[in-house]
Formats: sequence, C-alpha cells, structure tokens
Amino acid sequence: MRDFRQLINAERLRHVAEYVAFRVVVCLVDILPVQTSIRLAEAMAFVVHRVLPKKLTRYAVARDNIRQAFGRRYSDREIDDIIRRMWVHLFRVVVEIVQVRRKLRLYNCADIVQFRGRDETVRLLCSGRPVIILSGHFGNWEIASGTFGMFGFPMGIVARDLDNPFLHRWFERFRRQTGHSLISKRGGGGDMLDMLERRGHLGLMGDQDAGSTGLFVDFFGKPASTFKSIALLALEYRAYIAVGYARRLPDDFERNRWVRYEIGYADLIDTAAFDGPDAVRQVTQRFTTALERAIALAPEQYFWVHRRWKSVPKQRVRRNRAAA
Repeated sequence: MRDFRQLINAERLRHVAEYVAFRVVVCLVDILPVQTSIRLAEAMAFVVHRVLPKKLTRYAVARDNIRQAFGRRYSDREIDDIIRRMWVHLFRVVVEIVQVRRKLRLYNCADIVQFRGRDETVRLLCSGRPVIILSGHFGNWEIASGTFGMFGFPMGIVARDLDNPFLHRWFERFRRQTGHSLISKRGGGGDMLDMLERRGHLGLMGDQDAGSTGLFVDFFGKPASTFKSIALLALEYRAYIAVGYARRLPDDFERNRWVRYEIGYADLIDTAAFDGPDAVRQVTQRFTTALERAIALAPEQYFWVHRRWKSVPKQRVRRNRAAA
C-alpha cells in the first residue's frame, strides 16, 4: 500500500512538472513575434528531420505512407521535402494553438480566415438537423473549430483524454473559450448521443486506424480500417456530415500580421439520402474519399507518421497464412 501511494505521488509530481514546463513554453511562445515563432518552428523541424534518428521520428512510416497515397507522383527527394515541411507545419500548429487565443478575434476574422463554401455550411448548421463536422489530422483543426465557435455554432469536440490531467484541463478550458464542450473519446458515447438528440453538432476526427473491428474502406486506393460508428450515428440521427479542413495559406506578412487559413469543405453528405444494408459502408467510403481530396490540397500539412494502414482485412490475413 505504501509503495502504491509513493507511485501515485511520483506520478502526480511528474504531471505537475510537465504542466509547469508546458506553461513556461506557452508563455514564451505567446510573446514571440509571429515571424520569430515561424523560424523557431523551422529550427525544431530541422532537428527532428535531420538530427534525430529516423527510426525515432518514424521517417520510414511517413515515407511509405506518402508513396502509398500518391504512387510515383513524387520522387524520393520530393517525399523527403514533404516530410520536412510536415514537421515545420506541425510545430507551427503548436505555436498557432498558443497564439490563436489573442490573435483571432471576430473583428479580424475575415483577414485571417477565408471561408470557402461558407453559405452552404451555415445553411446546414441552421437546418435544425444535427451536423457532424468531420476532419482529419490535416491543416490546423483547432483554427477551424475556434472559428465555428466564434460565429455562434458551438459543438461537442470529441477527443482523447490526455494522460496528464493538468494538461487535459488546460485544453478543455481552451476549447470552452469559444463556446465548445469537450467530449471524451473514451466513455463519451452517452454525451454524443445526447448532443445529437438535442440536434446539436459534433466535431471529430475520422482518419485514424480503427483496428481489426473497424470497417475497411479505400483510403488512397488501399483498404484502411475506419470507425463505422461515425456513419452509424449520422444515419440514426439523420445528421449531415460536413467533411471540412483548415489549410494554411502562403505567408504574406506585408498584408497580414498573422497567418492565414482557408476553411472549407471537401464534401457535404446528407445521410438521409442513404438507405439499405450497405448504407454504413457507402457513407464511410464517401467521407473517407472526401478526406483524401482535402489532404491532396496540401500533402505537407497532413500527419503522415500515423500508421493509417496498420490493420489488415481478415481475408487478406487468411490468404497470406494459406500461402505460407
């Protein structure tokens, strides 16, 4: 019992230390000029891409994923550059999440965000039916959700609980600043159902491997395990699915003091138009294909180190075993 208490205290001390370090970094990043923070992100990306061991940074996973997605479209040198720019993008996303609280306001939103397909999206959000805003680990998903909240469209953001409870509460407060609520990915099914029953809106990711029990649909031409719960919920509650993205645009600091983003949608799916035993597969394939189109707009802004094709369909596993 004493050892257990010591273990709990040690874990709490580690969480506190992580949180203090995190807040120090947040304070430093928050006061940096924008262009200085970009150079910092580029320097950190250089360290990850060129200095750290490639095994540690999952370089081979990212390279193979890009090759799988785009075939021979890119040379080895171009793929290496996409991976380098991916790291620059990810570090810039971290900086922008910190700075967005004081940089993005309702009065300057039009200077920072270009909303492609705004009228169609707003029409869905005001339709009286629930809407699932579906995205992937592409662009800056926090910019997109913050913009919707700023314009009076709060939603339940579905995300995984962070292991550090202090960091988790910080991100929870961050999302609530724009009117959103945080729904735990683990054990939050009841909250999601309540939100949809009240014709509320959900924001979630749809590009992660769902394991052996997921529904296999084509993602860049190769079967990928995908969560079928998204389509099941949307079909049950007649929810629209808006497959959206927030893509960073080229920097132009002569005209704008901060970064600029294009928020848009790759597809607007009316699930009420789907019926029959294959409806779940059809909806899942359609939003997965839409995510492909969004990623193709700026491949360097996608998180390629995720093992999207990790799970293999059971038929293929059986076939491989039989051949052996």
